[in-house]
Amino acid sequence: MRLVQFLTKDNNPSVARVSGNELQLISGYASTYELANGAISAGKPLQKMVQENLSSERFDYGELLGSDRLLSPICHPDPARFWITGTGLTHSGSAQTRDAMHKVLEKEGELSDSMKIFKMGLEGGKPDLGKVGVQPEWFYKGNGHSVVVPGGSLEMPDHALDGGEEPEIAGHYLIGPDGTPHRVGFTLGNEYSDHIMERINYLYLAHSKLRPCSFGPELLLGDFPASIKGQVSVIRDQKEVWTKEFLSGSDHMIHSLANLEYHHFKYDLFRFPGDLHCHFFGTATFSFSDGIKVKDGDQLRIQSELFGKPLVNTVKKGPKKRIGIRSL
Repeated sequence: MRLVQFLTKDNNPSVARVSGNELQLISGYASTYELANGAISAGKPLQKMVQENLSSERFDYGELLGSDRLLSPICHPDPARFWITGTGLTHSGSAQTRDAMHKVLEKEGELSDSMKIFKMGLEGGKPDLGKVGVQPEWFYKGNGHSVVVPGGSLEMPDHALDGGEEPEIAGHYLIGPDGTPHRVGFTLGNEYSDHIMERINYLYLAHSKLRPCSFGPELLLGDFPASIKGQVSVIRDQKEVWTKEFLSGSDHMIHSLANLEYHHFKYDLFRFPGDLHCHFFGTATFSFSDGIKVKDGDQLRIQSELFGKPLVNTVKKGPKKRIGIRSL
C-alpha cells in the first residue's frame, strides 16, 4: 500500500491511497501526519486505518503529477520539528565508492577510515535478534525546511562546489506520546550532497550534507523490503547523460534496519513526542563516482517499481548571498 499527499484544486491538503492511475481519498484526515497520529491513538496498524477511512472520492494521478499540487508524502505542520538525518557506508560496495573519492593511505595496505567503518559494519552490523550491533556512520542533514517536494528544484547554493544526487531509501518515523518511535513507512529519496567538498577532506562530510533533499512521491507502508532494485539517471537537455542501477533493502545492506534504527533513536533528543524523522539509509551509487559533473538545469530521476512513480527533481544554481551578522 502506498500513500501520497497533495493539494486539491481548492487548495485543500489531502492524503490518498494510490490505486493504479487513481488516488482514493482518505476521509477525515488532511495529512499522513494526522493519519499516523490517529493510528497511534487508536492502537491500530496504519494500513488498517487507511482501509477504514477510504472514501469514494477519487482523483486522476496523472493530472496531479502534471500540476504543482503534489506534496511530499509526509511532513510535519512545524517544519522545525522534522528531523532529516542519515547514515552512510551501509551498502555492499559503498566503501569502495567512498574510498575512491578521498582516501590517502599513509602506508601501503593501511585501511582508510572509511574502510575501517565499513569493515566494522560487515563484522557487526547485523547482530542476532535482541543484541546491539556496531554503530554506523551518522550525519545530520537539516529539518523540514530542507525538504523539497517531488518535482521541485534542489538548489545548489552559491558556496557549494557540487550538487550531486544520492539515490536512497528513507525511513519515516513519528514519535508517539510516550516517546516511542513508530515506523510510518519508506520512500525513495534523493539525499542530494556536495561530493567535491567531501572529497577535500572526509571531515568536511558534515558540511557536504547540509543541502536540500527530496523524497517520495509515494510512501510505502508495511515491512522493509528485502531487495529493492531501482534506476537513477541524470538528464540534461532532455537527454540521458548517465544512468545506473542501484540496489537497497536488507539483502544489500551490511547493517540491519533494526541496528540503524537503534543507533538513531538511542538518543533521548530523537524521542520527543510529536516529532517526525526522515532517516536516509545510504547508497553505493551516484554519478559523481563515474566522473559526472551535475550542472544547473539537470534533471535527477530516481525510480523503483516497488515505490510507484519516480522521484524527479531539477538542479538549480542558487543566487549569490551575503550573510550579514549584527551585534546586539
